[in-house]
Amino acid sequence: MNTKSNLYIIPPTFFQQSAITVARQLLGKQLVRQHEDYSMTRLLIQEVEAYDGVQDLANHAAKGKRTPRNEIMFALGGYFYLYWCYGIHLMLNVVCDQIDYPAAVLIRGAGEINGPGKLTKFLQLEKTLNGKPVFPDNGLWFVDTGVETKPSEIMATPRIGISKKAGEWRDQPLRFVWKTQATSGKG
Repeated sequence: MNTKSNLYIIPPTFFQQSAITVARQLLGKQLVRQHEDYSMTRLLIQEVEAYDGVQDLANHAAKGKRTPRNEIMFALGGYFYLYWCYGIHLMLNVVCDQIDYPAAVLIRGAGEINGPGKLTKFLQLEKTLNGKPVFPDNGLWFVDTGVETKPSEIMATPRIGISKKAGEWRDQPLRFVWKTQATSGKG
């Protein structure tokens, strides 16, 4: 792990790359939440999953299917995509890539919080964030901490909870875990 001294807000243009590239590069970045009382929570991202295009049968937009729920996935990268999983857990994703190429990265774990539903609950996120740009004015953004994760520090595994209906996409190694953080327990 290498570190730089500069911290800066990651601009929406960062997310206009492939979901796989964004997923790997988000590891070691901070997810920052500003609460209504102006206090802030900062968590290092340690686990993500990529959902990449209409060919990815685990993607909500598989085969180009557009619905009111997934419509934001067809936007230019740099927007939040939040949805309810099983009507219980709110999931935080960030839209990636170009217009009409539905792709997103699910934030699965940050800081000491493991599990995407636990993370959104801890950060007190609401569905109203869905479709908003990734920008501090919306109370949630990403910061480059100067941490550069090395390829040897990133473990790629199949995504979690993918239906058998996804076929070969069920086992694609599109879940990325920052091994340094996962093994040390630090965040």
